[in-house]
Amino acid sequence: MSVPPGVPPGALDLPPFSLDVETLDLGPGVKAVGLELIETENREPVRGKQAAEIWSTLFPALAGDDFYVVDFFSHIDRVREFCELRGFEFREAGGRCLVLPQPRQVQLFQLFERFEGETFGIRSGAATQTPDAALEGELSRRGVDAYQPAYERYVFCAICDPEDGWVTLLSPTLWASEVIRRVRPAVQPFDIYIARPQ
Repeated sequence: MSVPPGVPPGALDLPPFSLDVETLDLGPGVKAVGLELIETENREPVRGKQAAEIWSTLFPALAGDDFYVVDFFSHIDRVREFCELRGFEFREAGGRCLVLPQPRQVQLFQLFERFEGETFGIRSGAATQTPDAALEGELSRRGVDAYQPAYERYVFCAICDPEDGWVTLLSPTLWASEVIRRVRPAVQPFDIYIARPQ
């Protein structure tokens, strides 16, 4: 990109990170938004501590005033041990599912950092304040596929794949522009460029 005359060098530099927010086509009747956290220059996923800081700030902003829980449905022995050592509140559900109610942001950061290589879920909405035995049983059996038939009971069900810098947000009410509106103030301190790919 050429710099117009009179513009100082570096003035048009983009922030180091980008959050791409786009509507996903997951089939008829499924409302979904994809969030991809990448390095702006090389388009590689943002990983490690920086990514954990951003994701752990972004999700409370997405949930807003709504209660949220984090669902783990694989490698739960490691998750259980991690939570017990740190005094994180959790409950066991559905046979092979651990549910963490409304972890504080610092706890969310630790979860994103420690379990970056895992796929896990986050649900938000009034329905998260009581156990959802049907969904939690299906999470134990089917993993993330359990969210699709259940997400309309929630503000959102998010499938988090931090290692790839990707989150799939299933939501009956949050479209891409509303996601951007909610997260923009929260991620401002990180110098992130928020984009809606065409």
